[in-house]
Amino acid sequence: MAPKASIRDVAAAAGVSVTTVSHVLNNKSGTRVSAQTRERVETVARQLGYAANGLARGLRLQRSYALGLLGDVVAATGQAGRLVLGAQETASARGWVLLLTTGRDPEVERREIRALARHRVDGVLYATMDHRVVRVPDELRPMPVVLLNARSADATLPSVVPDERDGAATAVRELLAHGHRRIGFVTTVDDVPAARGRLLGYREALWAAGVPYRPELVRADVGDPAGGHRAARALLDGADRPTALFCFTDAMAMGVYRAAAELGLRIPQELSVVGCANQEVIADGLFPALTSVALPHHRMGAWAVETMVELLDRPKGARRRVARHVALPCPLVRRASVAAAPH
Repeated sequence: MAPKASIRDVAAAAGVSVTTVSHVLNNKSGTRVSAQTRERVETVARQLGYAANGLARGLRLQRSYALGLLGDVVAATGQAGRLVLGAQETASARGWVLLLTTGRDPEVERREIRALARHRVDGVLYATMDHRVVRVPDELRPMPVVLLNARSADATLPSVVPDERDGAATAVRELLAHGHRRIGFVTTVDDVPAARGRLLGYREALWAAGVPYRPELVRADVGDPAGGHRAARALLDGADRPTALFCFTDAMAMGVYRAAAELGLRIPQELSVVGCANQEVIADGLFPALTSVALPHHRMGAWAVETMVELLDRPKGARRRVARHVALPCPLVRRASVAAAPH
């Protein structure tokens, strides 16, 4: 059997120092290694069949190179799956393992936290399915924590969420660009950060276009298809009905489609509709297919892992300086539910 290539073999073949090879293959942040050099080292390492001794590296640095992802109903939906996939792919690319667990109630959550501690994870990504402010369990406080799709009230932990305000503004700007001026907002009755942010974005986009905000064009109900139907009927039954509706979620947009059908309004010829969350099962399944604002779940999962690795690469006393809050942009996915405003 041929002897295994060493890190010195990789350095010699790539024409760089052993330290540079170590920085590249251990994905060490904060180092000045060019993209070209990084690619060359990775290519040479693959060609030589070099495999880093992860166990020795972990013992030397007193790390398990494992991260925990603790969430509520996480991985139960497509959106949650994208959160997990973004985190898992990024962790794997950096040589880390991601342990996934869920905590649906406080007692289950405490049990799962103890399980992660037994596995000696180096840090925990604390995720929620709905963007909200959370109180991190006391049992997690001794560990490095990054919040995923959530933020802490005291802003002491790194956190990442969708930019709800900009996402809503993007949706409304799309409708404005098609000539719509009477644009309604079908939203949820729940007092959550997403609802507040999307209402703010809706109002700001109107204001920027010189269109007055009309409170009577905003209707709140339960955030499901039935609630969307009731809110849409309230907005569309009048004589001065809106020509376009922005919906808090794609699920509420389903109810809007039903209301439009009941009133004989054709989408998009007589009523344009934009949803939010880009749930493909809903958006592609509606006829016509629903234009929707996508929530950046995959990128959020990746950001959480990148930030955690950066956090762990710092001395313990300097980790507090990493705490920051990031809101990632929400791109528009155009389909067939938006057209020029009717005359």
